[in-house]
Amino acid sequence: MQKKNTAEVLVECLEANGVFHIFGVPGEENLVFLEAVRKSKISFITTRIEQGAVFMASTFGRMTGKVGVALSTLGPGATNLLTGVAYAQLGGFPLLVITGQKAIKNNKQGKFQIVDIVAMMKPITKFSKTITSGKNVSSLVAEAISLAEMERAGAVHLELPEDVASESCNADIKIVKKINYPISDEKIINQAILEIEKSKHPIIVLGRGANNKSISKELKLLIEKSGIPFISTQMGKGSFDENSKLYIGTTALSSGDYVHQALNHADTIILIGHDVVEKPPFILDKNSGKKIIHINYFSSVVPEVYVPTHEVIGDISKTLSAFTKKISAQGGSASGGNPAWDFNYFFKVRDVLKKDIAKFSQSSDFPLRPERIVSDINKIMPEDSILALDNGMYKLWVARNFITKNTNSILLDNALATMGAGLPSGIALKILHPDEKVLVVAGDGGMMMSIGELETAVRLKLDLVVLVMDDAGFGMIRWKQKNMNLSSFGLSFNNPDFIRLAESFGAVGHKVEKTEDLALLLKKAFNSKGVHIIACPINYDEANKVLGTVKNI
Repeated sequence: MQKKNTAEVLVECLEANGVFHIFGVPGEENLVFLEAVRKSKISFITTRIEQGAVFMASTFGRMTGKVGVALSTLGPGATNLLTGVAYAQLGGFPLLVITGQKAIKNNKQGKFQIVDIVAMMKPITKFSKTITSGKNVSSLVAEAISLAEMERAGAVHLELPEDVASESCNADIKIVKKINYPISDEKIINQAILEIEKSKHPIIVLGRGANNKSISKELKLLIEKSGIPFISTQMGKGSFDENSKLYIGTTALSSGDYVHQALNHADTIILIGHDVVEKPPFILDKNSGKKIIHINYFSSVVPEVYVPTHEVIGDISKTLSAFTKKISAQGGSASGGNPAWDFNYFFKVRDVLKKDIAKFSQSSDFPLRPERIVSDINKIMPEDSILALDNGMYKLWVARNFITKNTNSILLDNALATMGAGLPSGIALKILHPDEKVLVVAGDGGMMMSIGELETAVRLKLDLVVLVMDDAGFGMIRWKQKNMNLSSFGLSFNNPDFIRLAESFGAVGHKVEKTEDLALLLKKAFNSKGVHIIACPINYDEANKVLGTVKNI
């Protein structure tokens, strides 16, 4: 048999564990690894900056539940990964980043470009180690992937020095076994169900952990059998069909908004997959007497803002299945003790919110109001499509007004909430789902932070639509600044001509010049080949006046 080097064995380990794509910007120190990838079945996608690569890999992890992989060289290449690594770690997305390094056994270049990347990665990963020998490469890869995919999922890091990459290696390939999580204790499940049965106004909150295709079937069965209304957090949005009459709304805004009034009215709140990395959907008054039932793979850890009275820890899908078997059905009680649930107030909130959303959805204002933009997106996007959001003021309006139909049909980051992730995420989505329509919505600030990846999208010949919210400034911070009665300062900038910019990359550029243009341009772009950039002027001023000013219902 031909001898293999450590890099080749590392690549074989990745292949054996289901890795088919690596995103990155290589450097001198990982050329041996790159050659091993070239000879493998793994597709290497060159990005224009390491941050874009790690956003793409994180999106692979988020959508599949399997580790996404990003590559960089040492020093500045590795430091460029950090924001994307934090994005995956806080968001709970399985990610492996591999960084190069100078020779560690016979280094002749001193400290040139040397940064302690392993130490730097440790605070924002679940695991960060150097591969010091070909003998341990297979074990380290297996450990890293297992930790990345294990709930709570997150980021891991391996450093591969160039001399170790080249040395002879005969390590065995290890395959990570699927993790089977136990179900919670039956007594704990029964106690939680008893509290729900005894309550008068129970409501379900779907968090990040519920937005997973592996639990969608059991979630559907539970909601449809019980008839309990549900609310989504921003990262839980899309867990269940929001056309359902049981959908009340999404916790896009702070206390005082309609959805929070519904939560204030509830006496029992069932949180499925809620993660305290998101802003809490409510701040619990410890004297409220509410029952808070936490259903997740892991326990709650932030008692200052989130204090469950019951924790049901274990496999979420198995837990929901157990709940469905035992909980009261609509119109009667399976346990013989009908709690006479009363959802009238929740449905009143739902109807008032729908009326409010409709109020400005057909506004002819120009520049466009965010309500009109979201309404047009709702109308034009096909059912089998995915919406990828960057971060900005528009995110609140999309979370509040957009209606999702399928699991993971909207990618919204409310964990790190970083700008610049929208376009790379959209690229990853099109690679994963080439036959589905993908729309990226990004502010002008976030778009320009990742504009180089426009070339990546064009080079890959993707059919991708990108809608840029053009208000020549950092809109959300501008809103906060205004609410604090501070002078307008430091948040405005000039934008390029997005049509000419798109064309310079080989994409197609469009500009919304009157209100009616947006829907027409979205439809045209979705039905055309290639990458399309639509620049849409937006005015938040009038829309933002209604945020947080909702009267009691």
